[in-house]
Amino acid sequence: MSTHVLRCAGAPVPIALAALPTTQTGAIPDTAEIDELLPVLAADSLPRLIVLGEDAALAAVLTHLMRTERLHVEIGYVPVDKTYGSRVYQTGTGNAAAKRALEGRATETPLVRDDTGTVLVGRAVLTGVGGKKLEGEAYVDDTQLFSGKVTAMLVSPTLELPGIQAAVQKGIRRRRWLEGRAAQLGTPGAIVTRDGIRTDRPVPRSSFYRHRESWLLIR
Repeated sequence: MSTHVLRCAGAPVPIALAALPTTQTGAIPDTAEIDELLPVLAADSLPRLIVLGEDAALAAVLTHLMRTERLHVEIGYVPVDKTYGSRVYQTGTGNAAAKRALEGRATETPLVRDDTGTVLVGRAVLTGVGGKKLEGEAYVDDTQLFSGKVTAMLVSPTLELPGIQAAVQKGIRRRRWLEGRAAQLGTPGAIVTRDGIRTDRPVPRSSFYRHRESWLLIR
């Protein structure tokens, strides 16, 4: 088994990973950095890549693997601190997560993407433009999530099927999560923040849905 660590933004390296080959990247690895690792991983029948970083780093890796049809690579996730993604996938943090990434077994896990072809790992927050409330209508599968104005719409993956959960926020209160295969919003304009990365341009619609293939999460 070939195991490689992708260390993002100088994240502290847990003791369990100290002896493994490591590639240093920025907070969000670009496709060229990921591509450099793929031939190394391809030389092994059971390639394993451990992402040491935040949700956005893991999302960038999974997005590239999805777009290049390489979702057979086993992925371990080692966040330094708790993130939305670490809660969703129950990975733990620090050295505990590192040991799990080394010793655990890869299991098929729902892969959630949006209509731009970007993977969502932890949470997406959809808000109105210019600090205004989010206006529109949203559905989770065939069930209406809201119609009218809300503070924000939240979308997150689930560890098991159906793959997606969504909720609305009104003021400081959050309504219950609805689960399904897809969450869709139609709106006069929304700002989408995926795994902490905010888009600059408002969109009239946004969809998140379970990809046809799963990814291999080591747990």
